[in-house]
Amino acid sequence: MGIVIIKYNAGNVFSVKCALHRIGVDAVITDDKEIIMNADKVIFPGVGEASTAMAYLRQHRMDEMIKSLTQPVLGICIGMQLLCKHSQEGNTDCLGIFDTMVMRFDNSNSPLNKIPHMGWNTIEVMPNELVDASFDNKFVYFVHSYYAPVNKFTVAKSSYINEFSSILKKDNFYATQFHPEKSGTIGEQILKNFIGL
Repeated sequence: MGIVIIKYNAGNVFSVKCALHRIGVDAVITDDKEIIMNADKVIFPGVGEASTAMAYLRQHRMDEMIKSLTQPVLGICIGMQLLCKHSQEGNTDCLGIFDTMVMRFDNSNSPLNKIPHMGWNTIEVMPNELVDASFDNKFVYFVHSYYAPVNKFTVAKSSYINEFSSILKKDNFYATQFHPEKSGTIGEQILKNFIGL
């Protein structure tokens, strides 16, 4: 069934579809559980707020479906945070794929560092199928106020106020805190690598 982008009450799905189109990949945006479960690859993007997004997923019984997926899954931005265990945003229990908390940046000791962390920043990679050593110290585009600390699932990290996970991986689940669809040729290559898994 090709590439599916999960439709739920979070923004940014169309910019991901456009980015895939630029690299010659057609994707379907859907909330149809049957179509999602039969897709070759699933992308779980989002811009929004954790508690309302999780409420929507639970209400539409999409939470258990996402956890059951066995094909490659890519979470982006809040999609990554929702794949974690718990978010401080709205004190929200999330999907728990990655056994880690999502914390809010604390700039009380560095008030010149504005929240959200917004703009270009580098990633330090631990090579894997999504990003090899050539991606080390490359710039990608972030917009976020919450982050997953560096943990055993971290395969790339960045630094803003403190170190945080910029890419997580566990089994068939991959997730980026940054927006590959807004990260130029580097982001396009990451999307190509995911599609090629």
